[in-house]
Amino acid sequence: MRQLPEDFTLGVATAAYQIEGAATEGGRTDSIWDAFARVPGAVIDGHDGAVACDHYHRYRDDVRLMADMGVQSYRFSTSWSRVRPDGGDVNEEGLDFYRRLVDELLEHDIAPWLTLYHWDLPQALEEQGGWTSRDTVERFVEYASSVVEAVGDRVPTITTLNEPWCSSFLSYTAGAHAPGRRSVRDGLVAGHHLLLAHGLGVDVIRGFAPDAWVGVTLNLTVADPVDPTSERDRDAARRIDGQFNRFFLDPIFRGAYPDDLMEDVGHLGLADAIQPNDLGSISAPIDLLGVNYYHGDAVSYEPPAVPLSQDAPTTREVGSPYPAADGVHMHPRGLPVTSMGWEVQPEGLTRLLQRVHEEYAGPALVDLWVTENGAAYDDAVADDGAVHDVERVAFLEAHLGAVLDAIDAGVPVDGYFYWSMMDNYEWAWGYHKRFGLVRVDYETQERTLKDSALAFQRIARDRAL
Repeated sequence: MRQLPEDFTLGVATAAYQIEGAATEGGRTDSIWDAFARVPGAVIDGHDGAVACDHYHRYRDDVRLMADMGVQSYRFSTSWSRVRPDGGDVNEEGLDFYRRLVDELLEHDIAPWLTLYHWDLPQALEEQGGWTSRDTVERFVEYASSVVEAVGDRVPTITTLNEPWCSSFLSYTAGAHAPGRRSVRDGLVAGHHLLLAHGLGVDVIRGFAPDAWVGVTLNLTVADPVDPTSERDRDAARRIDGQFNRFFLDPIFRGAYPDDLMEDVGHLGLADAIQPNDLGSISAPIDLLGVNYYHGDAVSYEPPAVPLSQDAPTTREVGSPYPAADGVHMHPRGLPVTSMGWEVQPEGLTRLLQRVHEEYAGPALVDLWVTENGAAYDDAVADDGAVHDVERVAFLEAHLGAVLDAIDAGVPVDGYFYWSMMDNYEWAWGYHKRFGLVRVDYETQERTLKDSALAFQRIARDRAL
């Protein structure tokens, strides 16, 4: 048995569009995901978030479930389209929902953790240029001001963005996520503007919530060369590391894009997007960094004998999210995989936390958290009415163990959030993939604690693995 550190926080995470539903209620208007789901072939079976988990109406019951599970902190996002419909004026009815949610969490001794942007840009702003327009940065600042002014006095932790790699490269270059553009330049410009929105957002948060802990969440990978002795494989790993990890880490922590990254992608549109003082704003001091980790990557310029299958099998064509990694291939390592096709690699999380602490968070005196980690499996309800998700239990325990390994190696990790609290809308996969500790019957909205939820509950109760 391994004890959790006394001050280590156990939490769960969700995102507004994936669980709230009530897409046309309370003054909410379309986000880019509402529009994207209507594009033929973009989302499997045309699924959308119109109802999702109906959390908008069932949040009190969901918070009680969290309390029963021993959740100490709940990481949620606010919907821009609910708070400022179409990117316009403040919608008090939308803000009231989040005020009630925060109240409910506090009544159950669950610390609210707010994410301001989890990919759901108002569609009206996308039609005006989206994240390729600097005007969207200003609109984000307005939106952030509205949310933080309303709830910031009672939310101890506030992060600006979730996974800007996804909302730039996966969305504007690969076209796999909303808004579905396929442009190298657009992805690079969107990535820079998201970073700028983060930096300006930090100042906004500190203005309205001076006591809040402020930061950002990045999804990061461990990029390993398939053959470490091969110069080409090492270059492949360098490119993926640069265009996945360092594109975001270096401007935030060092106030500059890496030189090798600028050589690779600067001429493709990034240099043109950078204006004087941008990098100074982006590198505004933060209190914490959230790390989202699902798997690592083994990369090479040689194609694998058996390709990894990780993309949603939609009928709409998508491209590579990497602006300058032509010919780089991801290789399987023979590890177990989740139903997403993602390899289960807990030791990668340990190495990632060590690297981020040593090179970025530690020197900046920034706290380090695991803000997402989870797995989709093909859960089934057994004859006894339970969900015996043995693989997810093993995944949870192995990755929490990997975090403890990092702590034992001297990395001060403050907490761990499992993704996700409950089954939900999984973007281009629609409702075909289940990540939750809690099963959701989408027909009846009935919630069932899976065995993994009971395992989480035991760990939270015993403070031990």
